[in-house]
Amino acid sequence: MDAPPGKENCAPFVAVARLLHQAGLLAPRILNWDDTHGFMLLDDLGQHTMMQTLDPTAPDLALFTKATDALLLWQHASRPDVLPAYDAALLHRELSLFPYWYINQHKQITLNNAEQQSLKDAFDLIVAHNLNAPRVFVHRDFMPRNLMIAYDPNETRLGVLDFQDAVYGPITYDIASLMRDAFVSWDEEMALDVTIRYWERAKEIGLMDFEDWHQDFGAFYRSVEWMGLQRHLKVAGIFARLTLRDHKPVYLQDTPRFIAYIRHTCSRYRELKPLLRFIDRIEGTTPETSFAIGRI
Repeated sequence: MDAPPGKENCAPFVAVARLLHQAGLLAPRILNWDDTHGFMLLDDLGQHTMMQTLDPTAPDLALFTKATDALLLWQHASRPDVLPAYDAALLHRELSLFPYWYINQHKQITLNNAEQQSLKDAFDLIVAHNLNAPRVFVHRDFMPRNLMIAYDPNETRLGVLDFQDAVYGPITYDIASLMRDAFVSWDEEMALDVTIRYWERAKEIGLMDFEDWHQDFGAFYRSVEWMGLQRHLKVAGIFARLTLRDHKPVYLQDTPRFIAYIRHTCSRYRELKPLLRFIDRIEGTTPETSFAIGRI
């Protein structure tokens, strides 16, 4: 790794790698680190990501089981005051990328005062809802592109990469990231199947001991959807920024996926209908009608 100190701070990468190893996950070992000059020697986990080995039309559920194995190890090892807090300030800062980069810069739409207030009210609601969830270690970009198939054929774990931005925040974030991927849309039935299996195993190790989550998958899944909504709004803004500021237009090709995620979630909850109407106005789309999953 060549990461000049003036441009990159490798300390979080080193610290989180240590946490991952302590939790029993497979992550790159740091063999040597010249922090003065920004060079790091790492071992190589493999050449193929989980994403590269998946068939989007018939994904291998065994790989998703391995992914949730890693996620549960990571979450079960959580403790406070180790990683930066995924707090209201950070959640709002991420959400602000959507109106600035996606609406103003990409769509070239200037919001009036009423629209700005409507968006602020929606963001306040989303942040408050997500901060109500229990806190754990959060990878923050836990998806098949950042999970590796190891070189060693005897290694049953998936390798974990791109973890330097890890925080301490809502338990719902990483499972939402895994099943609402930035670059591919998984079948809803498959996404529910994987999430239910994750929930069942999370209950066994005490991660669902919150309100009625331990007996009501629907209550947990609603929170996963609200957390996914925050991520989708953020990523739509990030992809617009990558296109407009960083001259990487390929990212905006996936924008329709995020808008579809956003509209689908907003259509399922009465409190989010004003945000759905707002999105439909700026996108020129027809309002969607849906419903939230109930108790099972």
